[in-house]
Amino acid sequence: MAIFDFMDNKLRNGIALSIIPQFILVQWLASHPEWVETYYSRGLYPIISRFFRFLFGWIPFSIGEIIYTFLIVLALHYLIKKRRKIQARPLPFLRNVAVVLAVFYFTFHLVWGLNYYRQPIAIRMSIPESFVEPEIMSLTQQLIRKTNEIQFKITADSSAAVRVPYDRNEIFDKTVDGYAKLDKNLPFLEYQRPSIKKSMFSTLSSYLGIGGYLNPFTNEAQVNKLMPIFRFPVISGHEIGHQVGYSAENETNFIGYLVTLKNEDPYFQYSAYAYAVSHCLSAIHRTNPMGFERLYAGLNEGTKKNYQELRDFQEKYDNPIEQVFESVFSTFLKANNQKDGIQSYSRVVNLMVGYHKRNPISVGTAPIQGPGSETPPLNGARSFFGEAQRNPR
Repeated sequence: MAIFDFMDNKLRNGIALSIIPQFILVQWLASHPEWVETYYSRGLYPIISRFFRFLFGWIPFSIGEIIYTFLIVLALHYLIKKRRKIQARPLPFLRNVAVVLAVFYFTFHLVWGLNYYRQPIAIRMSIPESFVEPEIMSLTQQLIRKTNEIQFKITADSSAAVRVPYDRNEIFDKTVDGYAKLDKNLPFLEYQRPSIKKSMFSTLSSYLGIGGYLNPFTNEAQVNKLMPIFRFPVISGHEIGHQVGYSAENETNFIGYLVTLKNEDPYFQYSAYAYAVSHCLSAIHRTNPMGFERLYAGLNEGTKKNYQELRDFQEKYDNPIEQVFESVFSTFLKANNQKDGIQSYSRVVNLMVGYHKRNPISVGTAPIQGPGSETPPLNGARSFFGEAQRNPR
């Protein structure tokens, strides 16, 4: 790339080697989450994020995705144009790659990435994260009853799938309104200068199993516009959770659930409860398949049809490359303080159990399917519920 022509060798070497002290500094900060919380996540980061959202939030399309496209095209052009030079002198090329990585590493952590090392939200909200199986079974029963209650309230027919009457932009607006109400009780989730958009790469995202992602360099939240719309509110809330400064996937899953749950709109509440049920049932299925089948049989047929939408969506875009991407992204998460990798998404159940211990679910009476309801054949918990919401950074 032309920018390298303006750097002398000493400068290139210095930038390339800077990745070593950068890595040491980040690892040191990882052992001091209270410092990251105080000086970065609650100090510098809110200023940076509001600036970028002010800069790009008013634009209806993603500037970050345009930048990504431009950089990919530029890199490919460079590789093609310089291919003979690269083959003849590979070491200078590798040094240039190290320069790019060092700049990327520094910028990523400055504008967003250090949030991976902040104090957990469970500490901030005083939520116990440990649970035993009877507790999750009990919560799942409550969630199923509440899901059935709202499904029947909306449709007046326990066998009818819920059809959300809003378009995706209206869901964005309602999600932002939900954050405005949520931050009255949880001010650390304050969200100013909205910047949430439909991804221009939604088809590619679908093939990679991505429901949404945050561009850390522009602080734009992108949501896959092809996702089934009844799941769209929770995904939107999840991505904004990244914008307000939480990086861990279990935490943003929980924030997305919470902001959608607290929305006064019944369609949003249904989205939240159906989302929680799917995660809890997936957790139960891993250790207690019989218990899973008993609980799943209690869901109204209408909700099962909504889950079928998710399965159909996943099967439509299923491909071998998704598994490769999933492995790469899991490695990325492990490198950024999420030791469970992609499995960290499912740890949202711990937060849900702890939260609802202190905030019990109010359950009315709604028609519930009998124990004889047919359960479709299982093919893994994620496949069963059509969970496709991984969020690369």
